[in-house]
Amino acid sequence: MKIDKESVIQTQIELSNLIGVPGHEEEVAEYLLMKLEHLNVDKAWIDPLGNVLAIKEGTDSNGLRILLDAHIDEVGFMISHIDDKGFITIETLGGIDKRLMLGALIQFKSEGQQRIIGVVGASPPHITKSEDREKVPDINQMFVDIGCDSYDEVRQKDLDIGSVGAFYTECKKLNDDTLLGKAFDDRTACNVILHTLEKLKDEPIKNTILVNFAVQEEVGGRGARVGAYSLEPSIALALENTIASDVPGVPPQKIITTIGNGPAITAADRSLIVPKKILDRIKKAAEELGISWQYKKPIYGGTDAGVISVSKSGIPSGVISVPCRYIHSNAGLLKVEDILKTIELVTKFLKL
Repeated sequence: MKIDKESVIQTQIELSNLIGVPGHEEEVAEYLLMKLEHLNVDKAWIDPLGNVLAIKEGTDSNGLRILLDAHIDEVGFMISHIDDKGFITIETLGGIDKRLMLGALIQFKSEGQQRIIGVVGASPPHITKSEDREKVPDINQMFVDIGCDSYDEVRQKDLDIGSVGAFYTECKKLNDDTLLGKAFDDRTACNVILHTLEKLKDEPIKNTILVNFAVQEEVGGRGARVGAYSLEPSIALALENTIASDVPGVPPQKIITTIGNGPAITAADRSLIVPKKILDRIKKAAEELGISWQYKKPIYGGTDAGVISVSKSGIPSGVISVPCRYIHSNAGLLKVEDILKTIELVTKFLKL
């Protein structure tokens, strides 16, 4: 089945615009469970931790049980303090560069599921010392202004200590092959899995496909650990949205991946050394398809594959990623063609 490019773009936009920070991924989980209802999986459910799990049985009882993992959480924020004048202090959920924060727009989810918009601020430069203006304050020394004048007014908006939020960015097409939006890490891989299942919806294959749309990756791969334990795969692929550092000022040896050059294959990262048999299977799938691909430079980053690989008695695991500029920020940028090629590669991997 040919991949519908417009469907991929629309799904990417929809996934990007959802809010799902670590431990609060319900909005994304409900969307994915709804999508799975139309993809001919044999079973789909949400486990006690919040992972969305699915099984598509293979035709061969001796076939492999192949796990596809993509995390559904994004980096975000939690309210840690509200002062008497209505200014909000936040802590981060996941790794965020503090240099990105001043002036950024944030959206909080209220107890009533409303979105409350605010801007990140600090002391104005006009009243600070010159040496202080050269320093970036820690994020918990900044504040978020949602336009309220008191603590009580903030509470009237159903926000309190523990309320969470994410960057406020609307996903957009910059041109026919370029998208800009938040949370591409890792909603891009969720998109890849959905469209891989779409391609295989009416095609029986010998291997059983297991899916974990995993929670809480950005705070330690927690959902991947319990999902792999539950699904008991033979082998696994973590699907990711990875760092593309092909920007001005970065020397060639530090360009981790490049957008537009196809899916990135990991040989090793900080959490995993990919077994040769998995690496060979990925490369064989790419060669049979004749698609362009690239290595992700070791040793940067880590993924759910790291915790999956040491689940139970050990699960040989690999990683395939879609390159993206500016991950863990308020707006990433990627090429749709890289997503399409990744869908083709993952589909072929499952069928070998």
